[in-house]
Amino acid sequence: MSFFSHTTTGRSTADGRRHPARGATAGRLRRGLALGAAVATAAGLLAGCAPSGSSTLDESADVEITMWTGQDDAAGQLLDDLAQEFMDEHPNVTLKLSPGASSTEELLQKLSASFAGGTYPDISYAFGSWASQLEKSKRTLDITDQVAEPDVKWEEFPQAARSTVQPTGDRTIGFPAVVDNISLLFNKTVFDEAGVAYPTADWTWDDFRAAAKQLTDPASNTYGYGYSVSGSEETTWQLWPHLWQNGGEILSEDGTEAAFDGDAGVEALTLLRDMAVEDESVYLDQTDTKFGPLFASDRIGMITSGPWQLNDLKIAGTEYGVVELPGTDGDHQTVSGPDVWALFDHQDANRAYWSYEFTEWLTSAEQDLRFNVEYGNLPLRSSESDSPEFQAKAAELPGLDVMQANAENAKHARPTVPGYVDVSAAVGQAVSSVLQGQGEPAEALRKAADEADESLGDQ
Repeated sequence: MSFFSHTTTGRSTADGRRHPARGATAGRLRRGLALGAAVATAAGLLAGCAPSGSSTLDESADVEITMWTGQDDAAGQLLDDLAQEFMDEHPNVTLKLSPGASSTEELLQKLSASFAGGTYPDISYAFGSWASQLEKSKRTLDITDQVAEPDVKWEEFPQAARSTVQPTGDRTIGFPAVVDNISLLFNKTVFDEAGVAYPTADWTWDDFRAAAKQLTDPASNTYGYGYSVSGSEETTWQLWPHLWQNGGEILSEDGTEAAFDGDAGVEALTLLRDMAVEDESVYLDQTDTKFGPLFASDRIGMITSGPWQLNDLKIAGTEYGVVELPGTDGDHQTVSGPDVWALFDHQDANRAYWSYEFTEWLTSAEQDLRFNVEYGNLPLRSSESDSPEFQAKAAELPGLDVMQANAENAKHARPTVPGYVDVSAAVGQAVSSVLQGQGEPAEALRKAADEADESLGDQ
């Protein structure tokens, strides 16, 4: 989930990806079946009625490209400046940028409607979890051949990000837009007051649980750990590192059935339930927006979050540290939330060409240092990590370098199958209920798996 995963106005709170908004925010991935059905319906309505344009490429012809950025404020201004620079270099190209919707979460619904009406953009920001639904719309470009060119340096993008823009493996529907991951953030003030040693990179989840219990102080309303129980993707994706570290998988290998309800998933959810219900060491956030500020104000000792939190902590003056997630048998896997710049096909060779050219230029290392890195996100490309620009930003936002290194622990990509939206909702509800003492892990996950299977079967 990233700074870009929330509302396009007032995008400052915490979502796993800056939810109001990130990750972001939080309300990401929530509209489930209705949106998936809308995309599928749009694909059917548009069959045989695609817009027509130039079938022959003329690189010097005047062309207008529409881009829905999902951003405004500081991020939007950075994009506007870069777009103007590109237009100055290519006077025949006009780039029309707008947020596209009142919040990033609403972009999928807006895209679905625009598919049906033939008014969809050339480029749009999108959560990575939407990738398969967008591909299924039959309105995305396929840039697989272009990104295979050596000068694109495709391998510099993290594997999880590359997998996300290639949701079925058949097509490449765009470029990575934002990459991130979840690390362990700890509040030094809370730890010092409780006399607890700071987390280290070799911590286990047993170490984590013990520390959370020691940090919890009902008298001062201080909790050891903060966790979302909104039922959103913020709730769900926090479970996945536990699942993967235990050797589990979210879905079956062919993506048609739930697999998260096996022993690995039950063990993962049991740990969180025991902390929340038995130890009472977890602040259960019903909104996704409170645990970040409470951590910043020294009322929560630990949160598992990403780079979108760091600027808020800097502003608050919080004394904090960052390490990779605790591990299981030396496995410190984390979860990544890559978002994408999706490219759409208008049956116009000139629009397709310049949509690709601008997005490839925007996501090159040179421009990304001036966009994602300048904004405080992780760099898109591995080649940027040693740059003076990133080193300066990491000095400004302590822990950003740890999060960049933690990308190596993002070994799994979240599923991009069309039904993932509904899988996430089912799991989020199960986790939320169990952490609030309503149900047992095995039973709750089994029920969620049944709901997930039904949704996956409808795709």
